[in-house]
Amino acid sequence: MDDTPAALVSDLLAFIRMDAAEPSIDDLFDQLAMRLFAHQHASNLPFRSFCQRRGATPRNVKSWRDIPAVPIDAFKATELRSQPASDGERVFMTSGTTRRAARGRHFHPRLDVYDLSMTRNFAQRFMRGVERMPMGILFPDEQAMPHSSLAHYLALAKSEFGTGESRYFLSPEGVDVDGLCAALESAESSGTPYALLGASFSLVHVMDALRAARRSFCLPTGSRILDTGGYKGQSRELPLAEFYAELSQLLGVPRAYCINMYGMTELSTQFYDDGNAVLPSVKSGPHWIRSRLVDPVTGSDVPSGERGILVHCDLANYNSVTTILTEDVGQWAEGGFQLLGRAQGAAAKGCSLAVEEFVKASAI
Repeated sequence: MDDTPAALVSDLLAFIRMDAAEPSIDDLFDQLAMRLFAHQHASNLPFRSFCQRRGATPRNVKSWRDIPAVPIDAFKATELRSQPASDGERVFMTSGTTRRAARGRHFHPRLDVYDLSMTRNFAQRFMRGVERMPMGILFPDEQAMPHSSLAHYLALAKSEFGTGESRYFLSPEGVDVDGLCAALESAESSGTPYALLGASFSLVHVMDALRAARRSFCLPTGSRILDTGGYKGQSRELPLAEFYAELSQLLGVPRAYCINMYGMTELSTQFYDDGNAVLPSVKSGPHWIRSRLVDPVTGSDVPSGERGILVHCDLANYNSVTTILTEDVGQWAEGGFQLLGRAQGAAAKGCSLAVEEFVKASAI
């Protein structure tokens, strides 16, 4: 079998394009996960050192569940890459909570895997059979934020699924409230469904502006809202129930069409819920990403029904590491998992210990 980087990417793209209902999809996922693990073990030196400390090799790792999970903060501590740096590569960076905070970096030698992962999943989970819609984007564009994976994600949404009148309503100067209201009025009067997408904190700013102006809208049936990323200290914090109730009230979009995307710079695939009429919502991903719930200290799966720290195995992470230990608490639910917040207490300490172990191991 040809396991050069080009062959792996070709097979990965073919797998992403497959029908999730294919009977052999689980076996094919495992096979591709094993090939990617062998490739990353051979080419990604910090990851190989980490695996050696864990006693994990291509000979004894038999399933995606056996791949050692790299703590997410390792992306801040070292360069996790299987291919050498190149002039054409794209580097996505985490935002960092302070100016001095180290920023995680995710290196993409090519974007066709990321782009196909995004567009195929987005079409199914957000567009829901609609080919194109007018879109308002509440986030800076790629020129303003070239290292933001979210900026690229939203640019793809606009170019691949937006109509010609789609546009950005947020710049470094702030939200263009007048322009946004004009677009919402146009959708309201024409009866054309409208999509509003952006960071959760941007939507809070929009809601505050609409409240201050005593404005509200009743967008046409089929309109939808996508939020992601939380508040990050850039707006007032709202409990989820209040956030979605206020969004629905001010824009006239049912909470079942207020969709949250759960993603991160360190992954190349996103999770979605099916709306937020019921909280907490249930998140799920496409067939090229799988998840576990673990004890961060032992790395073992938690007993059924208990909360654990989410581990994601994302095959679209072909150049870095497929398997990541997050700092997010989850619990299994029918159809996926519920996202319950950041790790605290003993769980947070376990995540920190995992980072320390990685740093020590990768320095060997």
